[in-house]
Amino acid sequence: MNKDTGIGFDVLFTNASLGIMVANEQGTIVLANPFLLKQFGYSENELLGQKIEKLIPERYHERHTTHVHHYNKHPKTRPMGLGLDLYAIRKNGTEFPVEVSLGSYQTDQGKYVIAFLSDISKRKEAEQALQQLNEALEQKVEERTVTLKSTVKQLAALIAETEAKDTELNRVNIFLKNIWNHAAASIIVTDNTGIINMMNPAAERLLYYHHTELIAKKTPAIFLDETEKSLASLLDKANEETSVEAELHYKKKDGSLLPVSQTFTAMRNTQGEIEGYLIIAMDISKRKNAETELIIALQREKELSELKSRFVSIASHEFRTPLSTVLSSAYLISKYTEKEDQLRRDKHIQRIVSSVNMLTDILNDFLSVGKIEEGKIQLRRNIFDISQHLQQIANELTGLLKKDQQIRYQHEGDPEIEQDPSLMKHILINLLSNAIKFSPEGSVIELRSSLTPANLKISVADQGIGISPDDQHHLFERFFRGANATNIQGTGLGLHIVSKYVELLNGTITCNSQLDTGTTFELNFRVQS
Repeated sequence: MNKDTGIGFDVLFTNASLGIMVANEQGTIVLANPFLLKQFGYSENELLGQKIEKLIPERYHERHTTHVHHYNKHPKTRPMGLGLDLYAIRKNGTEFPVEVSLGSYQTDQGKYVIAFLSDISKRKEAEQALQQLNEALEQKVEERTVTLKSTVKQLAALIAETEAKDTELNRVNIFLKNIWNHAAASIIVTDNTGIINMMNPAAERLLYYHHTELIAKKTPAIFLDETEKSLASLLDKANEETSVEAELHYKKKDGSLLPVSQTFTAMRNTQGEIEGYLIIAMDISKRKNAETELIIALQREKELSELKSRFVSIASHEFRTPLSTVLSSAYLISKYTEKEDQLRRDKHIQRIVSSVNMLTDILNDFLSVGKIEEGKIQLRRNIFDISQHLQQIANELTGLLKKDQQIRYQHEGDPEIEQDPSLMKHILINLLSNAIKFSPEGSVIELRSSLTPANLKISVADQGIGISPDDQHHLFERFFRGANATNIQGTGLGLHIVSKYVELLNGTITCNSQLDTGTTFELNFRVQS
């Protein structure tokens, strides 16, 4: 801050709208502003010369002494008790939560610590309300930053005042200059036209501007994000004697945006004329990040709840048929006791095996979804012959073919590729199984692959029931089943899993389908160079 501003730091200290206290190295209070005295209910004579512990609940005294000793060894500007709940105690014995920022400086008389104390009772109440709304998460949102609802009109008026200073006032000015230099809040003062004429070091750090770039040259419009709050609208509201409080974004010199909690106030002289404007802002990026993480966690919790509900619904439906088959076949097998009943026993044994395999497939689908959601799928790439791999997959599925159905496979290009054969097999088994299941007897399923130096393309085309345009928009969602497939067994997870596996392999999947004509799925993968 420039010495020629004419602004008395004693005025700032005396009329500041937050508690300010200065203590020496022994922890004795040597200076307290009126706001702090009123905050705690003490007179100046009652508090000066007392230990800091007088303002702290007795149960914290021992821990506070340790913190003071550590801070005196490594003094620096920072919040006090980061991650802890801090409380203060008034003269009448009542406690209230506080937020404290610390700064230090050295004089000929020794080391001094400057503490800024803010009553955050209202913020604590808001946090408790938010916690009740989110009991399922059992987490607390980080403490809200110090609210700027305290009256700043006095601060704005006092900055404009000038008075003669005596020796004692000069000493206080030294203290207040350190307060200005070490405050965590960004403080900017403009003239009555909006031109910046003062900014503290915190504002420089926050905005990435040096004070010489802004003072007497620019208005706050240079860092106000015009999409949220224009300078003109702030001036209009402040001119109506309203302290404008808002959460908005500052645009820093490098173009990045920073969320802040800002108070914009008109400074008036004794005649009520506007002489300038005061802007105080606090960085709330940590709080915003916490809120974002909370929203994401809530969304994940909601999705997990929906997934559990759908799982129970699908599982109860899809398990019922194969389990009933197993039960009835096991019962009938027990009735076929004669040697000539072996063909009947074999028939029911095959039905049991088929039902068990069906249940295994359903469980594997659920397990695959769980692994995908938890990020536990690991890629294992190696070089293999893609044409042989796909032909073997087609051969393994011949047992599922309906009467007179067939799979035709054709490959073009070099057969060797570096990819994950296991995930590739899972993808193709799902697509080919669906083509078999949703196609009629006597139909042909076309499997094609084409490999170039840059791209692998695989397509699976059937002559089945097709997919409506509306259903194609939701085809890869969890548990989705087409309107024309409700009578065909399935969990609605297969294509969702396929899409996630394709994504893990840095590929894309598209669908082209018409009702009652057929469906073609096309996979495209970039070849690893």
